[in-house]
Amino acid sequence: MIFSRKRAGAGRHTRDERTTEVGDQSTEESTPTLERGPYDISEVNDDVQRLDLGSLHIPAVAEVEVRVQADPQGVIQQVVLVHGENALQLGVFAAPRSEGIWDEVREEIRQSLLRDGANAQEVDGEYGPELHAQVQTPDGPTNLRFVGVDGPRWMVRGVFQGPVALDPATAGPLAECLDGLVVDRGQEAKPVREPLPLRLPKEVADQAGAEAGDASAAEPRQV
Repeated sequence: MIFSRKRAGAGRHTRDERTTEVGDQSTEESTPTLERGPYDISEVNDDVQRLDLGSLHIPAVAEVEVRVQADPQGVIQQVVLVHGENALQLGVFAAPRSEGIWDEVREEIRQSLLRDGANAQEVDGEYGPELHAQVQTPDGPTNLRFVGVDGPRWMVRGVFQGPVALDPATAGPLAECLDGLVVDRGQEAKPVREPLPLRLPKEVADQAGAEAGDASAAEPRQV
């Protein structure tokens, strides 16, 4: 299932320092500034158009296709953003309130890649420590770039594939999607590292269910 987002305007969001006037004096009140996302839903108050997939709200960025794999109930198993030859697979996971988990997860991914015979190295990238790896696929060697962002009780993992895995500067619209991503963690207690639930929008799930029903009804029955 593919959602094509052709509308532009969902770029990086920033929050500036607030200026407070007291009498004749003007003082700048410094507040924590998030230069880029992903953001927690509590940190966002804007009018950016986003696709609501439950725990992830993906901004609409021109020419980026949102591809999902979902079961008949509309529960999503995989989300991949595609722009040209580049792709970005997204995952979001529960994390403890006290600390982030990307450091541990990154090391586990690295060890898994090494066991599979892949070449993996840690690099200090634009989102912090990243993993760059080359894996063998039926189509030949494929480069992957793993990034992680720790948030309040959640972690977003992104896996870039294609030319962008070697040259992050070419991420373009995919970087806009990641930078404008919003996470709705919810208040329910969840085990650490458990994937947060992703679902199709209701109208899309209803349509998919109707189409599946029509296809089933059209199949010949054996007597």
